[in-house]
Amino acid sequence: MKLKTTLYKEQLKKWPEKGQHIMAQYDEEKVIVYQSYRPAIGNFAMNNQYFGGPFKYTRMTWIKPNFLWMMYRNGWGTKEEQEVVLAIHLKRRAFERYLNQAVYSSFQKDMYENWDAWQKDVKNSDIRLQWDPDHDPYGTKLERRAIQIGIRNKEIIQYATEDILEIEDISSFVKEQHQHVLNKRLDLLMIPDEKPYMSSNKEVNKKLKITTHEL
Repeated sequence: MKLKTTLYKEQLKKWPEKGQHIMAQYDEEKVIVYQSYRPAIGNFAMNNQYFGGPFKYTRMTWIKPNFLWMMYRNGWGTKEEQEVVLAIHLKRRAFERYLNQAVYSSFQKDMYENWDAWQKDVKNSDIRLQWDPDHDPYGTKLERRAIQIGIRNKEIIQYATEDILEIEDISSFVKEQHQHVLNKRLDLLMIPDEKPYMSSNKEVNKKLKITTHEL
């Protein structure tokens, strides 16, 4: 596994407790995002290193850069049709492209003159943005908010076939770490090493309402 992992409790000391943050593992080349699928889709993606086969290009797909939020949504890989957990090494420039195009999935009255203006942006963009409460390993809701990004239409084709550097199946790792959660041994829990991500474009950070955080 190429993911860099660290003890959860050690990371917790450095993470922001509140605000809207893109928590992720990243470097100059890539950003790691997560998705969970049924075996037919997940195994095809892992074996072929792109999304195809039973994967539907006609449906919006959602990516999550925050590992623990993905674990909350897929029940640590135990939910039906989410058994195969993938770590997707996404080109950083692609991730930045998504952020640049992102339109909120719900109407933001402080950003738009009216509902119609927001709907016009929604129609003209293939990228969605949503902030939701982040969660701890047990699934407890936190004050910090986590991001998920929806991709559709032309962008989903580029995502599935061109934007990905590598796809890892981390299902076994997820199962191993889930046992520490079930046994209430968070002192043993290892998770991907993450820190707050900021776009290189200050206007994008402002538009997405990302909370400034000093590393």
